[in-house]
Amino acid sequence: MSLNFKCRSCTQKEGALILDLGLQPLANNLLREEDLAKPEPKFPLRLALCQSCWLLQILDLVPPVQLFSEYLYFSSFSDLMVRHSKDAAERYIPEFALGRDSLVIEVASNDGHFLQNFKAAGVGCVGIEPAKNIAKVAQAKGLETLVEFFGQEVAKRLAGANRQADLILGNNVFAHAPDTNDFVAGLFALLKPDGRIILEFPYAADFIERAEFDTIYHEHVFYFSLTALKPLFERHGLSIFHVERLPIHGGSLRLFCCIQGAHPAQTSVATLLEEERRKGLNGLEYYEGFATRVLALKRELVNLLHELKQAHKCIAAYGASAKGSTLLNFFGLGGETLAFVADRSTYKQGRLTPGTHIPIVAPERLVEQMPDYTLLLTWNFEEEILAQQKEYRQRGGRFILPIPKVKIV
Repeated sequence: MSLNFKCRSCTQKEGALILDLGLQPLANNLLREEDLAKPEPKFPLRLALCQSCWLLQILDLVPPVQLFSEYLYFSSFSDLMVRHSKDAAERYIPEFALGRDSLVIEVASNDGHFLQNFKAAGVGCVGIEPAKNIAKVAQAKGLETLVEFFGQEVAKRLAGANRQADLILGNNVFAHAPDTNDFVAGLFALLKPDGRIILEFPYAADFIERAEFDTIYHEHVFYFSLTALKPLFERHGLSIFHVERLPIHGGSLRLFCCIQGAHPAQTSVATLLEEERRKGLNGLEYYEGFATRVLALKRELVNLLHELKQAHKCIAAYGASAKGSTLLNFFGLGGETLAFVADRSTYKQGRLTPGTHIPIVAPERLVEQMPDYTLLLTWNFEEEILAQQKEYRQRGGRFILPIPKVKIV
């Protein structure tokens, strides 16, 4: 199929369509009742592969200001994310000898759940967060937070004010930045000569192999492999010197980068590059079965829910997440199938899911109403949520996991 394609990393024009999810609402655009009278914007959502540098990317961009100026994802509502960030901070502070004279800068610092650990340890820190409503929460914790979109311009301004970083952090933001060259050039400009950059993001190999199609939404422009990232960083004077694989979010990479030559390369980089080469991440064939596996998941889940409804079972969902929005809209699941969506975030409760308009309620509703089954849209937090919903499960409620395989627990 012929595509109007230009890679956002290497600028080459040979691309292949991997999956078309049709017209989708903005995944974090949770509605109020009064919004139903207005037209709801929807945009094409298509995943393509660059056949030069092998970077997976969506074709259709929505301006970041529409996506992030007001945002309803607050990291602190996830116990797992809070613990994950605390563990990372407690590791980095001694490992990199960070102290009062150091500066840690976090890009997309959200509500400050990560940086508060550095502040408590007396390490200097600054957050950069484009969503004003979320930045206010961090500022209320006493965390210096700049309300900006990160890029080369912001980085050069900070560097010019003698605020280069010993450590730059970016958890689940790198894939959201549409101008990936500007983002990486900004990292270079902001970093001290012997500093380090640590980025975390969902890993393309896990994403493809586990059919994690619900990770695709307009905020997520890229799905990174090490193969695709190595030339991008090298173009901007940076090198990846270490990489770790993490189970979080269905499989993530933690990337350690520096100015070329500042820190010796560890064997982890060559090992993962070789693993990707062996699997075929640098060839089209590896990606071609993805759409088929996604459509098979769709058939299986929709048929299961249909059978349960036919048997007069009550079904709800848990997790008014971006990934949930993609799944519900692509699978065509709305209020006729799901009674409500429970979510811990008080910022989401009382609103409606994008496109499907299912009411979002507090998690207590599960025990109050006791639906027979609950579709776990935030399957990436399975362990945490199943533990939180112990009473619901003890009383006979069951969860349906949609990915990587449809499973009832």
